Amino acid sequence: MESGVAMRPNPILLLAFASSLLAAPPPLALVRPIISDSEGGAAFPKGTEYVTGETLYFSCRISGYRQTEEEKIHLAYSVEVVDAMGVALVEPVQREINDEVTPQDKDWMPKIETEIAIPTLIGAGTYRIVVKAQDLIAKANTDLTVPFQVRARRVDPSDTLTVRNFGFLRSEEDAQPLEKAAYRAGDTVWARFDITGFRYGPKNKVDVGYVVSILDGAGKVLWTQPEATTEQSESFYPKRYISGSMSINIQKNTQPGTYAIGVQVKDAVGTQTYETKQTFTIE
Repeated sequence: MESGVAMRPNPILLLAFASSLLAAPPPLALVRPIISDSEGGAAFPKGTEYVTGETLYFSCRISGYRQTEEEKIHLAYSVEVVDAMGVALVEPVQREINDEVTPQDKDWMPKIETEIAIPTLIGAGTYRIVVKAQDLIAKANTDLTVPFQVRARRVDPSDTLTVRNFGFLRSEEDAQPLEKAAYRAGDTVWARFDITGFRYGPKNKVDVGYVVSILDGAGKVLWTQPEATTEQSESFYPKRYISGSMSINIQKNTQPGTYAIGVQVKDAVGTQTYETKQTFTIE
Protein backbone atom coordinates (compact mmCIF):
# COMPACT_ATOMS: atom_id res chain seq x y z
CA MET A 1 0.00 0.00 0.00
CA GLU A 2 1.50 3.26 -1.16
CA SER A 3 1.45 6.37 0.89
CA GLY A 4 2.37 9.93 0.05
CA VAL A 5 2.55 13.37 1.42
CA ALA A 6 0.33 16.04 -0.12
CA MET A 7 2.27 19.19 -0.92
CA ARG A 8 0.47 22.33 0.13
CA PRO A 9 1.23 25.48 -1.88
CA ASN A 10 3.32 28.06 -0.12
CA PRO A 11 1.20 31.24 0.06
CA ILE A 12 4.28 33.44 0.30
CA LEU A 13 5.74 32.02 -2.92
CA LEU A 14 2.41 32.34 -4.70
CA LEU A 15 2.11 35.94 -3.61
CA ALA A 16 5.62 36.71 -4.81
CA PHE A 17 4.91 35.06 -8.19
CA ALA A 18 1.66 36.99 -8.61
CA SER A 19 3.40 40.23 -7.68
CA SER A 20 6.09 39.60 -10.28
CA LEU A 21 3.42 39.12 -12.94
CA LEU A 22 1.66 42.30 -11.95
CA ALA A 23 4.92 44.20 -11.99
CA ALA A 24 6.01 42.89 -15.40
CA PRO A 25 6.18 45.81 -17.83
CA PRO A 26 4.05 45.67 -20.99
CA PRO A 27 5.79 44.35 -24.11
CA LEU A 28 6.90 46.53 -27.00
CA ALA A 29 3.94 47.12 -29.34
CA LEU A 30 2.73 49.21 -32.28
CA VAL A 31 -0.70 50.63 -31.55
CA ARG A 32 -3.35 53.07 -32.81
CA PRO A 33 -2.72 52.78 -36.58
CA ILE A 34 -4.41 55.51 -38.63
CA ILE A 35 -4.77 56.11 -42.38
CA SER A 36 -5.88 59.66 -43.17
CA ASP A 37 -6.04 62.15 -46.05
CA SER A 38 -3.93 64.74 -44.22
CA GLU A 39 -1.20 64.95 -41.63
CA GLY A 40 -2.83 64.60 -38.21
CA GLY A 41 -6.25 64.14 -39.84
CA ALA A 42 -9.09 61.85 -38.78
CA ALA A 43 -8.85 58.17 -39.67
CA PHE A 44 -10.70 56.93 -42.73
CA PRO A 45 -13.53 54.48 -41.92
CA LYS A 46 -12.66 50.80 -41.99
CA GLY A 47 -13.13 49.31 -45.47
CA THR A 48 -12.36 52.54 -47.34
CA GLU A 49 -11.11 52.01 -50.90
CA TYR A 50 -8.36 54.30 -52.10
CA VAL A 51 -7.60 55.29 -55.69
CA THR A 52 -4.41 55.35 -57.72
CA GLY A 53 -2.53 58.63 -57.55
CA GLU A 54 -3.89 59.41 -54.09
CA THR A 55 -1.58 60.37 -51.20
CA LEU A 56 -2.29 58.73 -47.85
CA TYR A 57 -0.99 59.72 -44.43
CA PHE A 58 -0.21 56.82 -42.11
CA SER A 59 0.65 56.96 -38.43
CA CYS A 60 0.85 54.72 -35.38
CA ARG A 61 2.32 54.83 -31.88
CA ILE A 62 5.02 52.81 -30.06
CA SER A 63 4.15 51.55 -26.58
CA GLY A 64 5.96 49.35 -24.09
CA TYR A 65 9.42 50.85 -24.71
CA ARG A 66 12.15 50.94 -22.05
CA GLN A 67 14.40 53.77 -20.97
CA THR A 68 17.82 54.08 -19.39
CA GLU A 69 18.51 55.32 -15.88
CA GLU A 70 19.10 58.71 -17.52
CA GLU A 71 15.49 58.56 -18.85
CA LYS A 72 16.67 58.14 -22.44
CA ILE A 73 14.93 56.03 -25.10
CA HIS A 74 16.42 54.66 -28.31
CA LEU A 75 14.03 53.18 -30.87
CA ALA A 76 14.37 52.23 -34.54
CA TYR A 77 11.56 51.58 -37.00
CA SER A 78 10.82 50.95 -40.66
CA VAL A 79 7.68 51.38 -42.76
CA GLU A 80 7.24 49.48 -46.01
CA VAL A 81 4.24 49.35 -48.35
CA VAL A 82 3.96 46.18 -50.43
CA ASP A 83 1.62 44.58 -52.94
CA ALA A 84 0.13 41.07 -52.74
CA MET A 85 3.43 39.57 -53.96
CA GLY A 86 5.51 41.48 -51.40
CA VAL A 87 6.94 43.95 -53.94
CA ALA A 88 7.57 47.36 -52.39
CA LEU A 89 5.18 50.02 -53.68
CA VAL A 90 7.18 53.07 -52.58
CA GLU A 91 10.61 53.71 -51.11
CA PRO A 92 10.76 52.14 -47.60
CA VAL A 93 11.19 54.49 -44.63
CA GLN A 94 13.78 53.86 -41.90
CA ARG A 95 14.18 56.11 -38.87
CA GLU A 96 15.50 56.20 -35.30
CA ILE A 97 14.07 57.94 -32.24
CA ASN A 98 16.44 59.23 -29.58
CA ASP A 99 14.64 61.15 -26.89
CA GLU A 100 14.27 61.81 -23.18
CA VAL A 101 11.12 60.76 -21.34
CA THR A 102 10.62 62.36 -17.93
CA PRO A 103 8.17 61.14 -15.27
CA GLN A 104 5.77 63.88 -16.40
CA ASP A 105 5.70 62.20 -19.85
CA LYS A 106 5.06 58.67 -18.56
CA ASP A 107 1.97 58.24 -20.77
CA TRP A 108 3.65 59.64 -23.88
CA MET A 109 4.08 57.27 -26.85
CA PRO A 110 6.47 58.00 -29.76
CA LYS A 111 4.71 58.53 -33.08
CA ILE A 112 5.54 56.96 -36.42
CA GLU A 113 4.17 58.86 -39.42
CA THR A 114 4.81 58.84 -43.16
CA GLU A 115 3.21 59.76 -46.48
CA ILE A 116 2.25 57.07 -48.99
CA ALA A 117 1.88 58.22 -52.61
CA ILE A 118 -0.03 55.48 -54.44
CA PRO A 119 1.42 55.08 -57.96
CA THR A 120 -1.00 55.73 -60.81
CA LEU A 121 -0.44 52.67 -63.01
CA ILE A 122 -1.02 49.84 -60.54
CA GLY A 123 -3.65 47.15 -60.30
CA ALA A 124 -6.62 46.96 -57.97
CA GLY A 125 -6.29 44.80 -54.87
CA THR A 126 -5.13 44.58 -51.29
CA TYR A 127 -1.89 46.29 -50.35
CA ARG A 128 -0.17 46.21 -46.95
CA ILE A 129 1.62 48.69 -44.72
CA VAL A 130 4.26 46.73 -42.80
CA VAL A 131 5.75 48.48 -39.77
CA LYS A 132 8.66 47.05 -37.77
CA ALA A 133 10.00 48.57 -34.56
CA GLN A 134 12.99 47.78 -32.36
CA ASP A 135 13.74 48.89 -28.83
CA LEU A 136 17.53 49.15 -28.86
CA ILE A 137 17.68 49.44 -25.08
CA ALA A 138 15.46 46.47 -24.21
CA LYS A 139 16.62 44.44 -27.25
CA ALA A 140 12.98 43.86 -28.20
CA ASN A 141 11.22 43.77 -31.57
CA THR A 142 7.64 44.04 -32.75
CA ASP A 143 5.75 44.50 -36.02
CA LEU A 144 2.35 45.51 -37.35
CA THR A 145 0.63 44.90 -40.71
CA VAL A 146 -2.17 47.20 -41.86
CA PRO A 147 -3.98 46.13 -45.08
CA PHE A 148 -5.74 48.64 -47.33
CA GLN A 149 -7.70 48.37 -50.56
CA VAL A 150 -6.92 50.17 -53.82
CA ARG A 151 -9.54 50.68 -56.52
CA ALA A 152 -8.14 50.86 -60.05
CA ARG A 153 -8.94 50.07 -63.65
CA ARG A 154 -8.71 46.38 -64.39
CA VAL A 155 -5.98 45.47 -66.83
CA ASP A 156 -5.40 41.73 -67.03
CA PRO A 157 -1.68 40.84 -67.07
CA SER A 158 0.01 39.18 -70.04
CA ASP A 159 3.25 37.26 -70.52
CA THR A 160 3.80 38.96 -73.88
CA LEU A 161 3.18 42.41 -75.34
CA THR A 162 -0.51 43.04 -76.01
CA VAL A 163 -3.29 45.64 -76.07
CA ARG A 164 -6.17 45.37 -73.60
CA ASN A 165 -9.45 47.22 -73.04
CA PHE A 166 -9.63 48.89 -76.45
CA GLY A 167 -12.75 51.03 -76.58
CA PHE A 168 -14.25 53.67 -78.86
CA LEU A 169 -15.57 56.83 -77.24
CA ARG A 170 -17.88 59.68 -78.18
CA SER A 171 -15.69 62.22 -76.40
CA GLU A 172 -12.43 62.37 -74.45
CA GLU A 173 -14.32 62.65 -71.14
CA ASP A 174 -16.35 59.44 -71.61
CA ALA A 175 -15.73 56.88 -68.86
CA GLN A 176 -17.36 53.94 -70.66
CA PRO A 177 -16.76 52.79 -74.26
CA LEU A 178 -19.50 52.87 -76.86
CA GLU A 179 -21.60 49.71 -77.22
CA LYS A 180 -21.67 50.34 -80.96
CA ALA A 181 -18.74 52.16 -82.55
CA ALA A 182 -20.75 54.17 -85.07
CA TYR A 183 -20.02 57.74 -86.16
CA ARG A 184 -21.11 60.23 -88.79
CA ALA A 185 -19.08 62.30 -91.21
CA GLY A 186 -17.78 65.36 -89.37
CA ASP A 187 -17.57 63.56 -85.99
CA THR A 188 -14.40 62.99 -84.00
CA VAL A 189 -13.42 59.39 -83.34
CA TRP A 190 -11.95 58.86 -79.89
CA ALA A 191 -10.36 55.64 -78.65
CA ARG A 192 -8.59 54.51 -75.50
CA PHE A 193 -6.60 51.34 -74.74
CA ASP A 194 -4.03 49.81 -72.41
CA ILE A 195 -0.66 48.26 -73.26
CA THR A 196 0.77 45.53 -71.05
CA GLY A 197 3.13 42.55 -71.23
CA PHE A 198 6.21 44.71 -71.89
CA ARG A 199 9.59 44.06 -70.27
CA TYR A 200 11.53 46.12 -67.74
CA GLY A 201 15.09 47.38 -67.85
CA PRO A 202 17.24 48.56 -64.94
CA LYS A 203 15.29 50.65 -62.37
CA ASN A 204 12.05 49.30 -63.89
CA LYS A 205 12.71 51.21 -67.09
CA VAL A 206 10.07 50.91 -69.81
CA ASP A 207 10.44 51.96 -73.45
CA VAL A 208 7.17 51.45 -75.28
CA GLY A 209 5.89 53.24 -78.37
CA TYR A 210 2.81 52.96 -80.55
CA VAL A 211 1.67 54.24 -83.94
CA VAL A 212 -1.97 54.61 -84.92
CA SER A 213 -3.29 54.21 -88.49
CA ILE A 214 -6.70 54.52 -90.14
CA LEU A 215 -7.69 51.81 -92.64
CA ASP A 216 -10.62 51.44 -95.02
CA GLY A 217 -12.80 48.35 -95.28
CA ALA A 218 -10.32 46.67 -97.63
CA GLY A 219 -7.42 47.21 -95.25
CA LYS A 220 -5.85 50.06 -97.20
CA VAL A 221 -4.02 52.57 -94.99
CA LEU A 222 -5.66 55.99 -95.32
CA TRP A 223 -3.63 57.80 -92.68
CA THR A 224 -0.75 57.01 -90.32
CA GLN A 225 0.44 58.88 -87.27
CA PRO A 226 3.63 60.72 -88.37
CA GLU A 227 5.53 60.06 -85.12
CA ALA A 228 5.18 57.32 -82.55
CA THR A 229 3.76 58.10 -79.13
CA THR A 230 6.35 56.84 -76.65
CA GLU A 231 6.58 56.10 -72.94
CA GLN A 232 10.18 56.09 -71.75
CA SER A 233 10.46 56.21 -67.99
CA GLU A 234 11.83 54.65 -64.81
CA SER A 235 9.92 54.10 -61.59
CA PHE A 236 10.44 52.62 -58.16
CA TYR A 237 7.40 50.33 -58.57
CA PRO A 238 7.10 48.58 -61.95
CA LYS A 239 4.31 50.01 -64.09
CA ARG A 240 1.73 47.30 -64.72
CA TYR A 241 0.42 48.88 -67.92
CA ILE A 242 0.58 51.99 -70.08
CA SER A 243 -2.54 53.86 -71.17
CA GLY A 244 -2.83 54.94 -74.80
CA SER A 245 -5.36 57.10 -76.61
CA MET A 246 -6.05 58.67 -79.98
CA SER A 247 -8.52 60.88 -81.80
CA ILE A 248 -9.13 61.80 -85.43
CA ASN A 249 -11.62 64.09 -87.14
CA ILE A 250 -13.73 62.47 -89.84
CA GLN A 251 -13.85 64.59 -92.96
CA LYS A 252 -17.36 65.71 -93.91
CA ASN A 253 -17.01 64.17 -97.38
CA THR A 254 -16.02 60.72 -96.02
CA GLN A 255 -18.08 57.91 -97.53
CA PRO A 256 -20.19 55.74 -95.21
CA GLY A 257 -18.81 52.28 -94.58
CA THR A 258 -16.60 50.16 -92.35
CA TYR A 259 -13.22 51.45 -91.26
CA ALA A 260 -10.59 50.38 -88.75
CA ILE A 261 -8.04 51.79 -86.37
CA GLY A 262 -4.74 49.95 -86.43
CA VAL A 263 -2.38 50.15 -83.47
CA GLN A 264 1.22 48.99 -83.84
CA VAL A 265 3.08 48.67 -80.54
CA LYS A 266 6.81 48.22 -80.00
CA ASP A 267 8.57 47.26 -76.77
CA ALA A 268 12.20 48.34 -77.17
CA VAL A 269 13.39 46.78 -73.91
CA GLY A 270 11.83 43.39 -74.62
CA THR A 271 12.24 43.57 -78.44
CA GLN A 272 8.56 42.73 -78.87
CA THR A 273 5.96 44.01 -81.31
CA TYR A 274 2.19 43.71 -81.39
CA GLU A 275 -0.54 44.89 -83.75
CA THR A 276 -4.30 45.09 -83.44
CA LYS A 277 -7.13 46.36 -85.67
CA GLN A 278 -10.45 47.59 -84.29
CA THR A 279 -13.36 48.37 -86.62
CA PHE A 280 -15.90 51.20 -86.54
CA THR A 281 -18.52 52.43 -88.98
CA ILE A 282 -19.41 55.74 -90.54
CA GLU A 283 -23.11 55.99 -91.20
